Amino acid sequence: MLTLQFLPYSEIEPLSSNSRIRKILNLVRENKIVLMEGRLKPNEETDLIQRTMENLSKDFKGIELCTVYPNVKDKFLKGLLVNILIGDRTGLTVVGPANIVKEIKRDPNKILLLTENVRRKRKK
Repeated sequence: MLTLQFLPYSEIEPLSSNSRIRKILNLVRENKIVLMEGRLKPNEETDLIQRTMENLSKDFKGIELCTVYPNVKDKFLKGLLVNILIGDRTGLTVVGPANIVKEIKRDPNKILLLTENVRRKRKK
């Protein structure tokens, strides 16, 4: 079963960088694909990747990460205004476990999320 977890911006906005990263990693370690409203700061993305590498194991193979930004036609004026008004809330971030998400491709009109079937052990 594939589980998508929506993470609204209002839920991560008040958190510290460490707490944001921990929250995302905990969800991904539960084999959930996280759809986060907004985006992480560049240093938070770096920390997320670093912590992921530190926690690799037989059961946790890593993450796939993709951030999609809205298409702003007049990048300077509208982009500046959007950043002033809503900051990191623009865009969508997708983070998934590498054992499920094989690849994430961006396209101007869609996100292609290539997954692999994961067979779970049945409880007897």
